[in-house]
Amino acid sequence: QVQLVESGGGLVQARGSLRLSCAASGRTNVMGWFRQAPGKEREFVAAISWSGGSTDYADSVKGRFTISRDNAKNTAYLQMNSLKPEDTAVYYCAADNSRTSVSPDSRWLGSYKYWGQGTQVTVSS
Repeated sequence: QVQLVESGGGLVQARGSLRLSCAASGRTNVMGWFRQAPGKEREFVAAISWSGGSTDYADSVKGRFTISRDNAKNTAYLQMNSLKPEDTAVYYCAADNSRTSVSPDSRWLGSYKYWGQGTQVTVSS
């Protein structure tokens, strides 16, 4: 069993930046970030392989967000720059310990067994 704890959310003005962290209680393979806005379904944001050598991003965040990880700390990060009001959501990290590499399945919620409790990100205009 792996526990995930997100941190780093908050209120920021449009065009600002935030860095989210996801601390895991043990080793994780593919890590993903998802988000859920009020009244909407949870959606894929980004994923990273165990080595960090492979990443994938949703088109809506490509070029603005960067996913990374530090395996020595069992922590994944999501650096969010040029934030927009439409980025407002609860952000969740997730771990898929059945795969070590990012694949199209990494965009699917069902690929992830472990989930954090979420952290709120609010972007004001």
